Amino acid sequence: MDRERRKAAVDAYRKRKDAPGIYAIRSRSSGAVFVGQTPDVEAIANRIFFSLRFGSHPGAALQAAFDKNGEIDLAFEVLERIEPPETPYLLRAILKDRLSAWRSRLGAALV
Repeated sequence: MDRERRKAAVDAYRKRKDAPGIYAIRSRSSGAVFVGQTPDVEAIANRIFFSLRFGSHPGAALQAAFDKNGEIDLAFEVLERIEPPETPYLLRAILKDRLSAWRSRLGAALV
């Protein structure tokens, strides 16, 4: 039975649709906000926190915030989910535009 459940979970993961969007990571202690865009908001938090734990995140300011106060200080939130358009080109353009709007609104740095 365990093997069947695992197979069903893998099949469900493969069939799921990506959920593109804009996300933020906030530092509770400093109030700093970092925003980013992704083709899949459901998976990005795990990817970011994995790289932060190993000290390999490319964003120096976010890595410094993590190193100073730890994971407990950082809060992840999805700011906006975007309905995927017909073409990847349009998706990239929409994500870029929405990221810029959220950066301006929040006064945030890039992830």
